Amino acid sequence: MARGLPALWSALFGLPLVAVGLYTGVAETFVPEEAGIPFVGFGLFIILLGVYVHYVAAPNPPTMRDGEEIIETRNPAQRAALVKTILGLVLLLLAAYLLFFTFEPYIYPIVSLVAGLYTFSTGVHAYWTNTLTTYYVTNQRLIKEYRFISLTRQEIPFDKVRGVEENKSIWEAFVGLGNVRVASGGGATLEVVIRNIYSPTMFADEIRNLL
Repeated sequence: MARGLPALWSALFGLPLVAVGLYTGVAETFVPEEAGIPFVGFGLFIILLGVYVHYVAAPNPPTMRDGEEIIETRNPAQRAALVKTILGLVLLLLAAYLLFFTFEPYIYPIVSLVAGLYTFSTGVHAYWTNTLTTYYVTNQRLIKEYRFISLTRQEIPFDKVRGVEENKSIWEAFVGLGNVRVASGGGATLEVVIRNIYSPTMFADEIRNLL
């Protein structure tokens, strides 16, 4: 089972869209009934995928090598994803309000709808990705695991690390999160990016002390 409550959060995200779609089908408005079908479909998709993430797609701890032990386990924080998702949902509901309950020109609900869909979709995707991602720091390597349908694993042995870099976007800085990029050297550079974590400077220093 995945960490957190992705089924519950996905239901909270999807149900308002389903409600808007159903309202479009039963209310006597100038908006065609068919306009509500995408809202219902998108909302149900979010709910069902959230249930899948909750009960099926969870990362498993990696197999340790001889003499290896896990020092720290971290998961991406959900603050940025939740804020972005809620903002997108507000914009979508604003678009529905402007469309159904006002006589504003169509350009206003369309702009709100497009901005809301983009913000909402990227926020939900980030939430699911964060839920399914785990970072392991051992005494020998840094491991990133992501499991949705199949397992994706990235790892860098500490004896091959050539650089540790901290960065944060404006959005991440606004919500108090940051990223740490750990890269190997050589001809084929491999990197692991630890995204959306609290205290990125402290985490980066922990990695540097293990090199």
